[in-house]
Amino acid sequence: MATSRRNKRQMQAANDTVAAVSPVSPEPSAETPIPAKVPRTSRVRMMRQYDLVDRVRAYNPNTDEDLLNRAYVYAMVAHGEQTRASGDPYFSHPLEVAAILTDLKLDDATIVAALLHDTIEDTEATRTEIDKLFGAEIGALVEGLTKLKRLELVSREAKQAENLRKLLLAIADDVRVLLIKLADRLHNMRTMEFMPPASRRRIAEETLDIYAPLAGRMGMQAMREELEELSFKVLDPDAYLVVMQRLDSLTERNRNLIDMIESHLSTKLEKNGITARVTGRRKKPFSIWTKMKRKSVGFEQLSDIYGFRVVLKDMEACYRALGVVHTTWPVVPGRFKDYISTPKQNDYRSIHTTVIGPGNQRVELQIRTEEMNSIAEYGIAAHAFYKDGIGSPTEMLKRESNAFSWLRHTIGILSESTNPEEFLEHTKLELFHDQVFCFTPKGKLIALPRNANVVDFAYAVHTDVGNSAVGCKINGKFAPLSSELQNGDEVEVLTSAAQQAPPSAWEGLAVTGKARAAIRRATRTAVRDQYASLGRRIVERLFVRAKMEYSDDQLKGALPRLARTSIDDVMASVGRGELRAADVARAMYPDYKEERIGRFSANNKKSTADKVRTPDGAARFTSIISIGGVNSDLPVKFAPNGGAVPGDRIVGIVTPGEGITIYPIQSPALKDFEEEPERWVDVRWDIDESSPQRFPARLFLQNVNEPGSLAQIAQVIADHDGNIDNISMHRRSPDFTEQTIDLGVYDLKHLSAIINQLRAKAVVAKVERVNG
Repeated sequence: MATSRRNKRQMQAANDTVAAVSPVSPEPSAETPIPAKVPRTSRVRMMRQYDLVDRVRAYNPNTDEDLLNRAYVYAMVAHGEQTRASGDPYFSHPLEVAAILTDLKLDDATIVAALLHDTIEDTEATRTEIDKLFGAEIGALVEGLTKLKRLELVSREAKQAENLRKLLLAIADDVRVLLIKLADRLHNMRTMEFMPPASRRRIAEETLDIYAPLAGRMGMQAMREELEELSFKVLDPDAYLVVMQRLDSLTERNRNLIDMIESHLSTKLEKNGITARVTGRRKKPFSIWTKMKRKSVGFEQLSDIYGFRVVLKDMEACYRALGVVHTTWPVVPGRFKDYISTPKQNDYRSIHTTVIGPGNQRVELQIRTEEMNSIAEYGIAAHAFYKDGIGSPTEMLKRESNAFSWLRHTIGILSESTNPEEFLEHTKLELFHDQVFCFTPKGKLIALPRNANVVDFAYAVHTDVGNSAVGCKINGKFAPLSSELQNGDEVEVLTSAAQQAPPSAWEGLAVTGKARAAIRRATRTAVRDQYASLGRRIVERLFVRAKMEYSDDQLKGALPRLARTSIDDVMASVGRGELRAADVARAMYPDYKEERIGRFSANNKKSTADKVRTPDGAARFTSIISIGGVNSDLPVKFAPNGGAVPGDRIVGIVTPGEGITIYPIQSPALKDFEEEPERWVDVRWDIDESSPQRFPARLFLQNVNEPGSLAQIAQVIADHDGNIDNISMHRRSPDFTEQTIDLGVYDLKHLSAIINQLRAKAVVAKVERVNG
C-alpha cells in the first residue's frame, strides 16, 4: 500500500490511537483465519509507540527512534481493520512479535522487520515500497518471512516444504529472519486457543517437528522449551495434564527441597572460596514426558525431576566447583559430561554431572559461567547485534557461532534434495536428533545424530571419503560400515580408489540427510555416466559404419537441434534409448541417410554371429562395444531367462531406460526384436582374466525322485566352484522331478564341465542349458 494513498487524518489517527484506520482487508494467512463472529471477553492492550521505543532504548541508547515510529505507523495503517481469530486487531500480533524480540535485545532493523513481517503477505504493501521507505536491508528481512502464497503444489506437505525451503535459504543469508520467525511462531502458539482444532493441531505438529528443534539447534533453549510445552498441550492434552498434576503434587511434597539443596550447595562452595549463583528448577513437562516414553518408565521411576545450575565468574572456577562437588558427594556413574572442553554444535557449553546429594537425593548439576549461561538460554540471540562495529549479524555469526555455521552448512545440504517432501523429511531428521561425538584418527571432532553409523561418519568427513569407503576401524578394530557409533569412538574409514560410487543400498543404511543426499547424487551420477558411456560407443559405432567423421566440437554446434544442453546429455539420452544415434548423425550431417539393417531371422543367425565375433578390420573392431561383465562401466544386464557367459556368441539389445541386455546369439528371444533393427548393437566379451567374475546361466534338469538326489546335484555344482542363485522344482510324475537352477559360472568352459559332471550322475536323467 503506497503512502500516497493515506490522508493526513489517517496518519494522525495512527499516531494517536491503535484503532484501525485503513479499509484494507486482504485475504488472511492460513495461520490466522478470521471467523464470522468471535465473542471476546476482553480486548488485548496493545503496546504504544513510546512503549516500544522505551523497550529498545533500555538496551540500545543509540536506537533510531524515527525509524521505529515510522514502522509502527506504517504497519498499523497497512493492517487497518484486519482482525485475528480472537477478534483482536491484527496489528497486535506484529507488536507482540516485536516485544518478544526486544526481550532478546535485538537491533533496530530486526524490530522494524518484526513490525512489518506480515505486510507483504497479508496487505497491499510491496517489497519495492518497503525498500523505498525503510531500506533494502529491512525489505530483504520482510520478504524472507513471506510465504509462497501462490505456489501450486500437489500436497500440503509439498507446500509446507517449499515455504520452509524459502525460509531456510533466507536464514542462510541473514540469521535475523530466523529470530523473527521463531518469535512469530511463539506468539501464534501463545494465542492459538481461538483457532479451529484441526488448525491448532497442524500448527502444533509443525512447531514440534521444525521450529522447536530449530530453536534448540540455535541454542535458544528457553524458546525451545516454551514452544515444546505449548505444542505438547495441544497435541496430547491428557498427557500434559497428568504430568503437570504429578509435578505439582511432587513440588508440594518437596516444598523445601530445592531451597535446601540450593543452600547446601552455596554454603559448601563458599567454604572453599568459590562464589557462585546456585538456582534450582523443575524440568519441563514435555522433557519429562519424552524421557518417560524413551525409557519406558513411569513418573515415579524418574529420579532427575529437578535440576540445579551453578553459575560462576570464569572457566577455572567451574572446574574448581566440580572438584568440590565430586569430593563432597558420590557421583552417579555415566552421568558426567564436559561440554566446556567439547562444546555442542549449538555453542552450548557447560559441565553436567549427577551426584547423590543432601538427603540422599539425586541432584543433577549444570556448572557454567555467566557467558555460557546466556548462550545456553538465548543461543545466537545472545550475540549483541545492536552494537556498532560488529559488521552485519550474519558476518559476525560466521566468525563467532558454530551453531550458525552448522545451520548454513545444513541448509546447503538440504537444498540439494530433489523434491519438497524429501526436503521436509531431511530437515526434520537433521534438526531433531540428539548427537554423538566421534573422532577421526587425527583428532578432528565429528558430531552426528544418534543411531548414526560409519557411512554417516564417512560422508561427514568428506563426500569423496563416503563415496570411496570400503571398510572401517572403530577404536582400532575392524568393523562393518553399518556399525552404530557411540560417544567418543575413534573412526578410521578405509577407502579404495576402485570404488567410484557407493552402492545404492547405502541410502537405506544412512541416517543423516547429508549422507543420503550424497549417496543418491553419486548413484545418479554413476548411472548417468554409464548411460553416457554406452551412448558414446553407440554413436561412434554408427559414425564408423557410415564412414563419417565425429567430433565433440561438431556435436556441440548441433545441441540446439537435439534440444539438449550438453554433449553428456546427448550421449546419456542415446544410452537410455530416448534418442537414436541416427538422430544425432542427422543433427550433425543433415544429408545423412540412415542405413537400414536387414531383418534378423533364423536363416541369417550364423552370419550375424560371425559379424559379432569376427570384425572385418580395425575400423570394424572399433565399432564393437566391449562387455566387461556385471560390474562394467556400462549399464549392462543379461538375458532374463538364461543369461549369457563368456564364450557365447552374443548380441546386445538396447532397452530404453535400462541400457543393453546381452543375449546369446542362439536365444529364441531375439525373434521379438526382428522389427527393431535400430536396437541391435554389436558386442564382444572383454574379460579381465586377473579378476574372475561369475556370469548368470540357467540349467534345466530331470532327476530321479529319491532321497539325496538334490544334495548330489548341489554337490557337483559346489565341487566345480559354481554358485547356485535360485532353484525351482516341479513334480511331473511320482518318479521324476524337474528342476530349474540359476547359477553363476566363469565362462562357457566352466558351464560345460558342470553339465558333463551332472550327466554322469545316476540320479540325473536329463540336463540341458536354457537359452534366454
